[in-house]
Amino acid sequence: MLTREITVNNPVGLHARPATYFIQKANEFRCGIWVIREDRQVNAKSLLGVLSLGVTKGSTITIKADGVDEQVAIDSLCELIESDFSAK
Repeated sequence: MLTREITVNNPVGLHARPATYFIQKANEFRCGIWVIREDRQVNAKSLLGVLSLGVTKGSTITIKADGVDEQVAIDSLCELIESDFSAK
């Protein structure tokens, strides 16, 4: 199991279109992936779950992955966030 903390700097945070891109990317991997913000953890492959976290610009989240492709999954999701969701 791997985890990585990252700050979301996208102007709208992890809402609407960016959340959709995030979910689509997460669903490319076989491992289990979760997003953690403060004391809440949700399935990264669930749009409603990710939206329910209320991730805004400047929020720090933790991405946790567990499974065969966990390293690639975390790297890819962090790269997407760092690109401000421009690299779909």
